[in-house]
Amino acid sequence: MSKSLVIVESPAKASTINKFLGSDYLVRSSMGHIRDLPSSKMGIDVEDDFKPHYIAIPRRKKTIAQLKKDLTGKSTLYLAADPDREGEAICWHIANVLAKDNIQVHRVEFHEITKEAITNAFKHPRQIDMNMVNAQQARRILDRIVGYSISPLLWKNVGRGLSAGRVQSVALRLIVDRERQITAFAPKEYWEIEAELRKSAEKDKTFTTKLNKIDGKEPNLKNNKEAEEVVRELEKANYVVADINKSQKIKKPRAPFTTSKLQQEAFNKLRYPAAKTMRIAQQLYEGVVLGTDEVTGLITYMRTDSVNVSKEAVEAVRDYILKKFSKTYLPASANVYKSKKSAQEAHEAIRPTHVMREPAQIEKYLTPEQFKLYELIWNKFVASQMRPAIYAVLSVDILAKEKYLFRAAASKCIFAGFMAVYPEKEENESALPELKKGEQLDLVKLIPSEHFTKPPARFSDASLIKALEEDGIGRPSTYVPIIETIVMRDYIRRISGYLHPTELGMTVCDLLIKHFPRILNIKFTAIMEEELDEIEEGKLEWVKVLKDFYQIFEKTLAKAQLNMKAVKKEVIQTKEICEKCGKPMVIKWGRLGKFMSCSDFPNCRNAKSLPTGVKCPKCGGDVVQRRSKKGNIFFGCSNYPNCDHITNRLPKPEEASS
Repeated sequence: MSKSLVIVESPAKASTINKFLGSDYLVRSSMGHIRDLPSSKMGIDVEDDFKPHYIAIPRRKKTIAQLKKDLTGKSTLYLAADPDREGEAICWHIANVLAKDNIQVHRVEFHEITKEAITNAFKHPRQIDMNMVNAQQARRILDRIVGYSISPLLWKNVGRGLSAGRVQSVALRLIVDRERQITAFAPKEYWEIEAELRKSAEKDKTFTTKLNKIDGKEPNLKNNKEAEEVVRELEKANYVVADINKSQKIKKPRAPFTTSKLQQEAFNKLRYPAAKTMRIAQQLYEGVVLGTDEVTGLITYMRTDSVNVSKEAVEAVRDYILKKFSKTYLPASANVYKSKKSAQEAHEAIRPTHVMREPAQIEKYLTPEQFKLYELIWNKFVASQMRPAIYAVLSVDILAKEKYLFRAAASKCIFAGFMAVYPEKEENESALPELKKGEQLDLVKLIPSEHFTKPPARFSDASLIKALEEDGIGRPSTYVPIIETIVMRDYIRRISGYLHPTELGMTVCDLLIKHFPRILNIKFTAIMEEELDEIEEGKLEWVKVLKDFYQIFEKTLAKAQLNMKAVKKEVIQTKEICEKCGKPMVIKWGRLGKFMSCSDFPNCRNAKSLPTGVKCPKCGGDVVQRRSKKGNIFFGCSNYPNCDHITNRLPKPEEASS
């Protein structure tokens, strides 16, 4: 009979670890958290130093009972949840529920699920880190106070079922602010001029240069008229090579992935939303079956903001580079990267657990999605310890009429370096003819072109995560939940991979900014994140942080309860008549935004979605927005069930009418 019980969060992780430990250990899964604050009340005693009242999560009661049974007769309990705040809190809750006086409780921490890492972790167990637990508790309590206090105001004034979150609302604000920048953007016209030139002796070879300066200043051609005036002058000009500059450009490799950088790169290269990236990364971390029933973790822990790499891993990858690519590609000493200020230095960057496990060698054991992500992580890690790429750069200045400066540039990769493994956005490789300073060139043609300034782009998952990280909002474990929460609430929607705020989201955001400006303040939210980090480091007392926050929040909440505008009571009259009772239809606010309702409610309960302005191609009825049982948005005919037309994309009016 096994002497020790080991508890991890997930069944997959339990299955992998179980193969590494001997018969003295029984490995079980807690299925995540087993305790939390109650859903029916705030569950925090504000007057008693914010004491939380934890209860067993209802769906985990059977799990708890089984874990208690599994612990019977054991002398030792090992808690092996993930190596972050959330994992530490899970361990603490399990210890509080299961531990008895005669049971020894140990916390084991590992950052990769390999036999060596697991064996070493069990040789060096530690105590539960209460600073980490308190940092998690402080975040949970802060979020509960904000959500439980503000959400009822939204129910009262906008619609039932809405909610607000401390960090999610700031993310929503970023998206709403960006949308309004796009809406308010007025494009400005500007013109560029290129000249196609050639050497007098090479009639069939031309090259293109771009007007770079006029009288030493940036060209500022606002319209066609100004561009034509310049073209007329240039048509009569002589073109002379004024300067030739040859140089080398060094492109250095970047650090191995942190969580946010992996999410960004997986979107940019693979088009994976952040949630999909983390789901696949979790699979690679927890273990994949390789060969004859060999289950092993392929990457290190995927929630990290550190770019540190273990000495052993650096030595292994340098040895691999030397053997695979030769010493030409290997730096004299290891490349060292610096983590940002708030990073957990004890953690590692995301890397393959064994660099010798090349992606191509294990592709047959992986799903296509797993392979693509593993290859991305493996390539990035190997590249991070290689030499820079080197480009030969040629820049030529060409003068016309002494005041018009054209510039042409060409570059060529002369040493691939790290880009042999991890190609980034390549330099625009092009060639120029052999030119000499003072040489006169022939004009073939001038090419004026009209352009317009563009509005800022909408956020994708990747660019929003980048913005959150740059602003100091959220941490590796929270980026995905932040986005998924505001999508689930229908405050934003993903359209072709980009985040669009809904009318509901914009309304909620405006109300929160007006009545809770501190909560929606980006800088304040970043400061709160820093204070949570300081709690984890043992520099701040968690109860004091909560008291300082609540002292001001309580007063703000009281004012909002008195002054928040009841948006849902606003009624917009329409000319449409209710087909059920003949009374006028009106537009009201509901949990999912605006909808049409009979003005004789509650006597008549006729309600329907707002028309989109697009007609049904089948029957001519109105195309309206609908929501599936799973919460997905689609568009269908208002005459359903008599007309079954549906589409996932709202057609343009001209498409629908054609």
